[in-house]
Amino acid sequence: MKTWFADIEINEDGSVADCSPCTQDVQQLAERLLVFQADPKQIPPAGFDPVQNAIECGFVAGETEYYSLLQQVCIAATRLKIKNSYSPDLRIIHAVEALDDIDEAANLLAERLGIWYGEHFPEAGMLTENLAKFVAENGLRQDLQQDSQFHEAARSSVGMEMDAEDGAIIKAFAADLTSLYERRHVIEAYIHKNMEQLAPNLDEVAGANLGARLISMAGGLQSLSRMPSSTIQVMGANQALFKHLRGKATSPKHGIIFNHPLIKNSHPKIRGKMARALASSLSIASRVDAFSGQLNPAIKEKLDRKVQSIKEGSK
Repeated sequence: MKTWFADIEINEDGSVADCSPCTQDVQQLAERLLVFQADPKQIPPAGFDPVQNAIECGFVAGETEYYSLLQQVCIAATRLKIKNSYSPDLRIIHAVEALDDIDEAANLLAERLGIWYGEHFPEAGMLTENLAKFVAENGLRQDLQQDSQFHEAARSSVGMEMDAEDGAIIKAFAADLTSLYERRHVIEAYIHKNMEQLAPNLDEVAGANLGARLISMAGGLQSLSRMPSSTIQVMGANQALFKHLRGKATSPKHGIIFNHPLIKNSHPKIRGKMARALASSLSIASRVDAFSGQLNPAIKEKLDRKVQSIKEGSK
């Protein structure tokens, strides 16, 4: 029998027949304790006294030393569990949430820049990232070069005048917003890379962005793999689902998976069937990724055949 402090052979009467105590290295004992806790076969028999056996084995000199060492080992084991809890899907969850935070901030800043610069040069006709890059590179309309496609529009603009101090502020503001958009692209590429490695089948069926968002909403790949396809189908449609449960709306046909091209580009009459087919494939893909991690092209091929069948049946 294995314990956290020794390998022990027990006689029929419960006495120790043989014992191989471990060293009192706290880190090694912590690793052993975690293995011991994860193996239900190592549960000691009824009546087993770990303190007395540790003393008999010569592992410790007395009860005080046993509990003092056990406390240190438990703390070290907890630290190890925390350190090892950063699973690969957790980095995807954080990246998706960071993407949402960037989008929220960027949208507010882009709206402010659009109003601010629009009052100065409304003829530019640009928004969001394009406008931010334009202002960061060119500044005010009077700073545009003659070879710029907006040069003539700038000369006849009806927008209000801004001086050099205004231009420096708004140009720096646009540069900060541009860097935020650039950081968004970096995080998005990071999500794509990790999805290919962690969930290749989910990436193949849903696409990196949608697949990562499903993992984030589920709280992890393992959690997603345990969900039935009916839950995946309406994930993200919380308000519509609650209205349906209160009898104030029909049952939602889809949630966040609406963003998948198969559903978004389908005729409304067959969106429900498309959503069920896609959710079923997503459920299978997440399970294969969670327990195998190997790409299985048959999942996507089966979905393609089902989609074709739905389209033909609707004609």
